[in-house]
Amino acid sequence: MPPPVSLLSVAHALPPHRLLQTEAAEAARGIFAHRYAAFERMAPVFTTSGIEARHTVMPLDWYLSTLGWPERNAAYLAGAHDLFVEAATRALAEAGCAASDVDTIVTISSTGVATPSLEARAARRMGFRPDVERVPVFGLGCAGGVSGLALAGRLASARPGSTVLFVAIEICTAAFRMDQLTPANMVATALFGDGAAACVVRAGADEAGLARIEGAGEHLWPDTLDIMGWKVDPTGLGVVFDRSIPPFAEQQVGPAVEGILARLGVARESIDRFACHPGGAKVITALETTLRLAPGTLDHEREVLRQYGNMSAPTVLFVLERLLAGGLPRRTVLTALGPGFTCSCLSLVRAA
Repeated sequence: MPPPVSLLSVAHALPPHRLLQTEAAEAARGIFAHRYAAFERMAPVFTTSGIEARHTVMPLDWYLSTLGWPERNAAYLAGAHDLFVEAATRALAEAGCAASDVDTIVTISSTGVATPSLEARAARRMGFRPDVERVPVFGLGCAGGVSGLALAGRLASARPGSTVLFVAIEICTAAFRMDQLTPANMVATALFGDGAAACVVRAGADEAGLARIEGAGEHLWPDTLDIMGWKVDPTGLGVVFDRSIPPFAEQQVGPAVEGILARLGVARESIDRFACHPGGAKVITALETTLRLAPGTLDHEREVLRQYGNMSAPTVLFVLERLLAGGLPRRTVLTALGPGFTCSCLSLVRAA
Protein backbone atom coordinates (compact mmCIF):
# COMPACT_ATOMS: atom_id res chain seq x y z
CA MET A 1 0.00 0.00 0.00
CA PRO A 2 1.39 3.45 -0.90
CA PRO A 3 1.61 5.87 2.01
CA PRO A 4 -1.15 8.48 2.36
CA VAL A 5 -0.67 11.82 0.64
CA SER A 6 -1.19 14.78 2.94
CA LEU A 7 -2.19 18.30 2.02
CA LEU A 8 0.05 20.47 4.18
CA SER A 9 -1.06 23.95 3.16
CA VAL A 10 -3.19 26.11 0.86
CA ALA A 11 -2.49 29.79 0.19
CA HIS A 12 -3.52 32.39 -2.36
CA ALA A 13 -2.19 35.58 -3.93
CA LEU A 14 -3.83 38.46 -5.77
CA PRO A 15 -2.47 41.12 -8.15
CA PRO A 16 -2.39 44.77 -7.03
CA HIS A 17 -5.32 46.30 -8.93
CA ARG A 18 -8.92 45.88 -7.74
CA LEU A 19 -11.59 46.39 -10.40
CA LEU A 20 -15.13 47.04 -9.22
CA GLN A 21 -17.82 45.46 -11.36
CA THR A 22 -19.50 48.84 -11.72
CA GLU A 23 -16.26 50.21 -13.21
CA ALA A 24 -16.00 47.25 -15.57
CA ALA A 25 -19.60 47.71 -16.71
CA GLU A 26 -19.05 51.42 -17.36
CA ALA A 27 -15.87 50.73 -19.33
CA ALA A 28 -17.59 48.00 -21.36
CA ARG A 29 -20.40 50.37 -22.27
CA GLY A 30 -17.91 52.93 -23.51
CA ILE A 31 -16.08 50.32 -25.57
CA PHE A 32 -18.92 48.26 -27.03
CA ALA A 33 -22.27 50.09 -26.90
CA HIS A 34 -21.74 52.15 -30.07
CA ARG A 35 -20.24 49.24 -32.04
CA TYR A 36 -22.13 46.15 -30.91
CA ALA A 37 -25.86 46.00 -31.63
CA ALA A 38 -26.46 43.29 -29.03
CA PHE A 39 -24.72 45.16 -26.22
CA GLU A 40 -27.88 46.26 -24.40
CA ARG A 41 -29.14 42.69 -24.46
CA MET A 42 -25.82 41.43 -23.03
CA ALA A 43 -25.15 44.28 -20.56
CA PRO A 44 -27.13 42.72 -17.66
CA VAL A 45 -24.44 40.05 -17.36
CA PHE A 46 -22.40 42.57 -15.37
CA THR A 47 -25.11 42.73 -12.68
CA THR A 48 -26.36 39.12 -12.79
CA SER A 49 -22.88 37.55 -12.62
CA GLY A 50 -22.79 37.66 -8.82
CA ILE A 51 -19.49 39.56 -8.93
CA GLU A 52 -18.74 42.69 -6.95
CA ALA A 53 -15.03 43.07 -7.75
CA ARG A 54 -12.06 41.39 -9.39
CA HIS A 55 -8.30 41.79 -9.23
CA THR A 56 -6.16 42.53 -12.29
CA VAL A 57 -2.45 42.61 -13.03
CA MET A 58 -2.77 45.90 -14.89
CA PRO A 59 -4.79 49.08 -14.23
CA LEU A 60 -8.06 49.54 -16.11
CA ASP A 61 -6.67 52.09 -18.57
CA TRP A 62 -4.17 49.53 -19.86
CA TYR A 63 -6.96 47.25 -21.06
CA LEU A 64 -8.53 50.14 -22.98
CA SER A 65 -5.40 50.72 -25.08
CA THR A 66 -4.48 49.03 -28.35
CA LEU A 67 -2.95 45.69 -27.43
CA GLY A 68 -1.50 42.83 -29.43
CA TRP A 69 -0.20 39.43 -28.48
CA PRO A 70 3.28 40.69 -27.40
CA GLU A 71 1.84 43.24 -24.96
CA ARG A 72 -0.69 40.79 -23.55
CA ASN A 73 1.81 38.01 -23.04
CA ALA A 74 4.32 40.41 -21.47
CA ALA A 75 1.66 41.37 -18.91
CA TYR A 76 0.96 37.68 -18.33
CA LEU A 77 4.64 36.89 -17.73
CA ALA A 78 5.22 39.77 -15.32
CA GLY A 79 2.00 39.29 -13.39
CA ALA A 80 2.26 35.51 -13.21
CA HIS A 81 5.87 35.70 -12.04
CA ASP A 82 4.96 37.91 -9.08
CA LEU A 83 1.89 35.87 -8.20
CA PHE A 84 3.86 32.62 -8.34
CA VAL A 85 6.40 33.94 -5.83
CA GLU A 86 3.77 35.33 -3.47
CA ALA A 87 1.47 32.29 -3.46
CA ALA A 88 4.29 29.76 -3.30
CA THR A 89 6.09 31.63 -0.51
CA ARG A 90 2.91 31.72 1.58
CA ALA A 91 2.10 28.05 1.01
CA LEU A 92 5.63 26.96 1.93
CA ALA A 93 5.63 29.09 5.07
CA GLU A 94 2.30 27.64 6.18
CA ALA A 95 3.66 24.13 5.60
CA GLY A 96 6.80 24.91 7.60
CA CYS A 97 9.00 24.41 4.53
CA ALA A 98 11.70 26.37 2.77
CA ALA A 99 11.92 26.65 -1.01
CA SER A 100 15.08 24.55 -0.82
CA ASP A 101 12.97 21.69 0.60
CA VAL A 102 10.90 21.42 -2.58
CA ASP A 103 11.66 18.36 -4.70
CA THR A 104 9.00 18.77 -7.40
CA ILE A 105 7.00 21.75 -8.67
CA VAL A 106 3.72 21.37 -10.56
CA THR A 107 2.69 24.62 -12.27
CA ILE A 108 -0.75 24.99 -13.85
CA SER A 109 -1.50 27.92 -16.17
CA SER A 110 -3.42 28.34 -19.43
CA THR A 111 -3.69 32.10 -19.97
CA GLY A 112 -0.29 32.85 -21.50
CA VAL A 113 2.83 31.28 -22.92
CA ALA A 114 5.97 31.01 -20.80
CA THR A 115 9.09 29.28 -22.10
CA PRO A 116 11.09 28.97 -19.86
CA SER A 117 8.09 28.09 -17.70
CA LEU A 118 6.94 30.12 -14.74
CA GLU A 119 8.65 28.10 -12.00
CA ALA A 120 11.97 28.39 -13.84
CA ARG A 121 11.53 32.16 -14.10
CA ALA A 122 10.78 32.34 -10.37
CA ALA A 123 13.50 29.89 -9.28
CA ARG A 124 16.09 32.48 -8.33
CA ARG A 125 13.68 34.66 -6.33
CA MET A 126 12.28 31.59 -4.60
CA GLY A 127 15.56 29.82 -3.86
CA PHE A 128 14.70 26.43 -5.36
CA ARG A 129 17.46 23.83 -5.52
CA PRO A 130 19.21 23.29 -8.87
CA ASP A 131 17.98 19.67 -8.93
CA VAL A 132 14.29 20.50 -8.39
CA GLU A 133 12.02 18.73 -10.88
CA ARG A 134 9.56 20.88 -12.84
CA VAL A 135 6.19 19.83 -14.24
CA PRO A 136 4.54 22.75 -16.08
CA VAL A 137 1.06 21.96 -17.44
CA PHE A 138 -0.88 24.01 -20.00
CA GLY A 139 -4.44 23.68 -21.30
CA LEU A 140 -6.48 22.48 -18.32
CA GLY A 141 -8.24 25.82 -17.92
CA CYS A 142 -10.72 26.08 -15.05
CA ALA A 143 -10.30 22.37 -14.22
CA GLY A 144 -6.59 22.91 -13.52
CA GLY A 145 -6.97 23.62 -9.80
CA VAL A 146 -8.37 20.15 -9.15
CA SER A 147 -6.45 18.24 -11.84
CA GLY A 148 -3.18 19.92 -10.82
CA LEU A 149 -3.61 19.06 -7.14
CA ALA A 150 -4.38 15.48 -8.14
CA LEU A 151 -1.21 15.35 -10.24
CA ALA A 152 0.84 16.79 -7.37
CA GLY A 153 -0.60 14.12 -5.09
CA ARG A 154 0.30 11.30 -7.48
CA LEU A 155 3.85 12.61 -7.81
CA ALA A 156 4.19 12.80 -4.02
CA SER A 157 2.86 9.26 -3.67
CA ALA A 158 5.44 7.99 -6.16
CA ARG A 159 8.26 9.30 -3.94
CA PRO A 160 7.27 9.11 -0.27
CA GLY A 161 8.90 11.80 1.81
CA SER A 162 9.41 14.18 -1.10
CA THR A 163 7.91 17.66 -0.97
CA VAL A 164 5.73 18.69 -3.91
CA LEU A 165 4.73 22.31 -4.48
CA PHE A 166 1.66 22.92 -6.62
CA VAL A 167 0.97 26.41 -8.01
CA ALA A 168 -2.03 27.43 -10.14
CA ILE A 169 -1.83 30.88 -11.77
CA GLU A 170 -4.13 32.51 -14.28
CA ILE A 171 -3.98 35.99 -15.80
CA CYS A 172 -7.38 35.80 -17.44
CA THR A 173 -7.58 39.54 -18.01
CA ALA A 174 -4.79 39.35 -20.58
CA ALA A 175 -7.53 38.01 -22.85
CA PHE A 176 -9.90 40.99 -22.46
CA ARG A 177 -10.64 41.92 -26.07
CA MET A 178 -12.10 45.15 -27.48
CA ASP A 179 -12.17 43.73 -31.02
CA GLN A 180 -14.39 40.71 -30.31
CA LEU A 181 -18.04 41.73 -30.68
CA THR A 182 -19.50 38.44 -29.48
CA PRO A 183 -21.66 37.23 -26.58
CA ALA A 184 -18.76 35.04 -25.41
CA ASN A 185 -16.46 38.04 -25.13
CA MET A 186 -19.10 40.01 -23.23
CA VAL A 187 -19.42 37.18 -20.71
CA ALA A 188 -15.64 36.89 -20.36
CA THR A 189 -15.32 40.65 -19.82
CA ALA A 190 -17.90 40.47 -17.02
CA LEU A 191 -16.56 37.30 -15.42
CA PHE A 192 -12.80 36.85 -15.37
CA GLY A 193 -10.16 38.06 -12.93
CA ASP A 194 -6.56 37.23 -12.08
CA GLY A 195 -5.15 35.27 -9.17
CA ALA A 196 -3.00 32.40 -7.94
CA ALA A 197 -3.10 29.66 -5.32
CA ALA A 198 -0.50 27.21 -4.09
CA CYS A 199 -0.45 23.98 -2.07
CA VAL A 200 2.22 21.79 -0.54
CA VAL A 201 1.71 18.02 -0.46
CA ARG A 202 3.82 15.18 0.88
CA ALA A 203 3.35 11.41 1.23
CA GLY A 204 4.32 9.58 4.39
CA ALA A 205 2.76 7.65 7.24
CA ASP A 206 3.83 10.30 9.74
CA GLU A 207 2.38 13.25 7.81
CA ALA A 208 -0.81 14.59 9.39
CA GLY A 209 -1.28 17.85 7.52
CA LEU A 210 -4.65 19.46 6.94
CA ALA A 211 -6.23 16.59 5.02
CA ARG A 212 -5.43 13.40 3.15
CA ILE A 213 -5.88 13.14 -0.62
CA GLU A 214 -8.07 10.06 -0.92
CA GLY A 215 -8.22 9.86 -4.70
CA ALA A 216 -9.05 11.75 -7.87
CA GLY A 217 -10.54 11.21 -11.29
CA GLU A 218 -11.80 12.91 -14.43
CA HIS A 219 -14.59 12.59 -16.96
CA LEU A 220 -14.04 13.75 -20.54
CA TRP A 221 -17.06 14.14 -22.80
CA PRO A 222 -16.47 13.31 -26.49
CA ASP A 223 -17.16 15.88 -29.20
CA THR A 224 -17.28 18.82 -26.80
CA LEU A 225 -14.25 20.84 -27.91
CA ASP A 226 -16.48 23.81 -28.73
CA ILE A 227 -17.83 24.30 -25.20
CA MET A 228 -14.83 26.09 -23.68
CA GLY A 229 -11.30 27.06 -24.65
CA TRP A 230 -9.15 29.59 -26.46
CA LYS A 231 -8.92 30.80 -30.03
CA VAL A 232 -5.50 32.19 -30.94
CA ASP A 233 -4.98 35.05 -33.37
CA PRO A 234 -2.43 37.87 -33.80
CA THR A 235 -4.23 39.99 -31.19
CA GLY A 236 -4.07 37.30 -28.51
CA LEU A 237 -6.28 34.67 -26.91
CA GLY A 238 -10.02 34.84 -27.54
CA VAL A 239 -12.44 32.98 -25.30
CA VAL A 240 -14.59 30.11 -26.61
CA PHE A 241 -18.01 29.72 -24.97
CA ASP A 242 -19.91 28.20 -27.88
CA ARG A 243 -22.52 26.35 -25.85
CA SER A 244 -24.55 27.20 -22.81
CA ILE A 245 -22.46 25.79 -19.97
CA PRO A 246 -25.03 25.94 -17.12
CA PRO A 247 -27.61 23.66 -18.84
CA PHE A 248 -24.84 21.25 -19.85
CA ALA A 249 -23.55 21.17 -16.28
CA GLU A 250 -27.03 20.61 -14.87
CA GLN A 251 -27.68 17.68 -17.19
CA GLN A 252 -24.27 16.02 -17.34
CA VAL A 253 -22.09 16.76 -14.31
CA GLY A 254 -24.05 14.85 -11.67
CA PRO A 255 -23.81 11.48 -13.44
CA ALA A 256 -20.15 12.12 -14.29
CA VAL A 257 -19.31 12.84 -10.64
CA GLU A 258 -21.21 9.72 -9.56
CA GLY A 259 -19.09 7.67 -11.95
CA ILE A 260 -15.83 9.17 -10.67
CA LEU A 261 -16.82 8.55 -7.06
CA ALA A 262 -17.74 4.95 -7.85
CA ARG A 263 -14.31 4.36 -9.40
CA LEU A 264 -12.71 5.83 -6.27
CA GLY A 265 -14.84 3.69 -3.98
CA VAL A 266 -16.31 6.79 -2.29
CA ALA A 267 -19.97 6.47 -1.34
CA ARG A 268 -22.07 9.49 -2.29
CA GLU A 269 -23.74 9.59 1.12
CA SER A 270 -20.34 9.80 2.85
CA ILE A 271 -19.56 13.21 1.33
CA ASP A 272 -20.02 16.07 3.76
CA ARG A 273 -19.25 18.93 1.38
CA PHE A 274 -18.66 19.50 -2.31
CA ALA A 275 -16.19 22.32 -2.97
CA CYS A 276 -16.82 23.49 -6.51
CA HIS A 277 -15.12 25.82 -8.94
CA PRO A 278 -17.48 28.83 -9.09
CA GLY A 279 -17.51 29.37 -12.83
CA GLY A 280 -20.39 31.83 -12.61
CA ALA A 281 -23.62 32.42 -10.72
CA LYS A 282 -25.69 30.26 -13.08
CA VAL A 283 -23.07 27.52 -13.03
CA ILE A 284 -23.15 27.41 -9.22
CA THR A 285 -26.93 27.02 -9.28
CA ALA A 286 -26.65 24.30 -11.93
CA LEU A 287 -24.09 22.45 -9.79
CA GLU A 288 -26.38 22.53 -6.76
CA THR A 289 -29.11 20.99 -8.91
CA THR A 290 -27.01 18.30 -10.57
CA LEU A 291 -25.26 17.32 -7.32
CA ARG A 292 -28.61 17.21 -5.49
CA LEU A 293 -27.65 19.93 -3.02
CA ALA A 294 -30.07 22.26 -1.31
CA PRO A 295 -30.21 25.75 -2.86
CA GLY A 296 -27.63 27.98 -1.19
CA THR A 297 -25.38 25.10 -0.13
CA LEU A 298 -22.45 26.41 -2.17
CA ASP A 299 -22.15 29.56 -0.08
CA HIS A 300 -18.35 29.79 -0.08
CA GLU A 301 -18.38 29.44 -3.86
CA ARG A 302 -20.74 32.39 -4.22
CA GLU A 303 -18.64 34.48 -1.85
CA VAL A 304 -15.40 33.73 -3.70
CA LEU A 305 -17.10 34.61 -6.99
CA ARG A 306 -18.43 37.83 -5.46
CA GLN A 307 -15.05 38.98 -4.17
CA TYR A 308 -12.72 37.79 -6.94
CA GLY A 309 -14.67 36.74 -10.02
CA ASN A 310 -13.74 33.63 -11.98
CA MET A 311 -9.94 33.31 -11.88
CA SER A 312 -10.02 29.98 -13.73
CA ALA A 313 -7.77 27.26 -12.23
CA PRO A 314 -6.94 28.81 -8.81
CA THR A 315 -10.54 29.68 -7.93
CA VAL A 316 -11.55 26.32 -6.44
CA LEU A 317 -8.52 26.51 -4.14
CA PHE A 318 -9.81 29.85 -2.80
CA VAL A 319 -12.99 27.94 -1.91
CA LEU A 320 -10.96 25.18 -0.25
CA GLU A 321 -8.98 27.76 1.72
CA ARG A 322 -12.23 29.20 3.10
CA LEU A 323 -13.45 25.75 4.06
CA LEU A 324 -10.20 25.03 5.87
CA ALA A 325 -10.44 28.30 7.77
CA GLY A 326 -13.92 27.40 8.99
CA GLY A 327 -13.13 23.78 9.80
CA LEU A 328 -12.96 21.23 7.00
CA PRO A 329 -15.70 18.58 7.11
CA ARG A 330 -14.67 14.95 7.38
CA ARG A 331 -14.87 14.29 3.62
CA THR A 332 -14.82 17.03 0.99
CA VAL A 333 -14.91 16.48 -2.77
CA LEU A 334 -13.42 19.18 -4.98
CA THR A 335 -14.93 19.54 -8.45
CA ALA A 336 -14.12 21.76 -11.43
CA LEU A 337 -15.16 21.95 -15.06
CA GLY A 338 -12.76 22.84 -17.83
CA PRO A 339 -12.03 22.69 -21.54
CA GLY A 340 -12.13 19.27 -23.07
CA PHE A 341 -14.99 19.36 -21.94
CA THR A 342 -13.90 17.88 -18.61
CA CYS A 343 -15.08 17.36 -15.06
CA SER A 344 -12.30 16.84 -12.53
CA CYS A 345 -12.85 15.56 -8.96
CA LEU A 346 -10.62 15.04 -5.92
CA SER A 347 -11.62 13.60 -2.55
CA LEU A 348 -10.10 14.97 0.66
CA VAL A 349 -10.45 13.40 4.10
CA ARG A 350 -9.81 15.64 7.09
CA ALA A 351 -6.72 14.79 9.14
CA ALA A 352 -7.51 13.08 12.42
